[in-house]
Amino acid sequence: MELDGARVLVTGGSGGIGSALARAYAAAGAKVVVSARTAGKLADLANEIGGAFHVADLADPTVVEYLVEEVEAAHGPVDVLASNAGIETVDPVATIDPETVRAAVRINLEAPMVLTRKVLPGMLERGRGHLVFTSSLAGTVGFPGMGPYCATKAGLNNFVSVLRIELKDTPIRTTLVAPGPVDTRMWDAVVEASPSVQRTVRRLELFRLLPILSPERLAARVVAATRVGRRHVRHPRRLALNFLLGEAPRRITEATLAGVRIDPLDRSA
Repeated sequence: MELDGARVLVTGGSGGIGSALARAYAAAGAKVVVSARTAGKLADLANEIGGAFHVADLADPTVVEYLVEEVEAAHGPVDVLASNAGIETVDPVATIDPETVRAAVRINLEAPMVLTRKVLPGMLERGRGHLVFTSSLAGTVGFPGMGPYCATKAGLNNFVSVLRIELKDTPIRTTLVAPGPVDTRMWDAVVEASPSVQRTVRRLELFRLLPILSPERLAARVVAATRVGRRHVRHPRRLALNFLLGEAPRRITEATLAGVRIDPLDRSA
């Protein structure tokens, strides 16, 4: 994907990984639209990078339904959709607020799927596009205290694996971003969570399995992957075996379906 002049929509763009992605795409010459729930930080970031912003609460299904349409009407066709918005959950399943569970499903899983549905027909018509999804190491393994978060990220991983198969004969590519800890407010919430989560983190740190990555470094890797169409950005590399084992069933399915013609615009009879 040639990024110079490309239009990139980044959700969850007001801080952390989202703002780092916006800056990195803008530095690569893209025209960036950042989206999040509140205007203040978004406006400052858009001004800084010479981009635009669009206020949207992805917990609201109606907002998600029309976000792509509104952004494209105001700024032009979206060439790269970076579905980055997400919320963490840090309480055991028996104690978590049910509304937090619902919010995690809406923002972490439902929103990226619906936004993809909305942006993809235009990309296919234009013969140009790239879809980026911020998942997590938690989408490959389960961590105590993070059940809904792990479940939504695992769902996102499988969603992207289906997209890759459906889009294999098209110019549209996907990149699944699966980092461990990133130095953001979300990770701060994890390490300050319930005692069970804190004990889990300490055990994993004891085995040096949770090196913390900066948002800027991760964003640079994502932009590079977008340019060349790389399907994964993973961290830490020392957990490569975990990622490969988790990916193996998806690769087997892809190999089994090799040669099968898939039309991404098919409809049921």
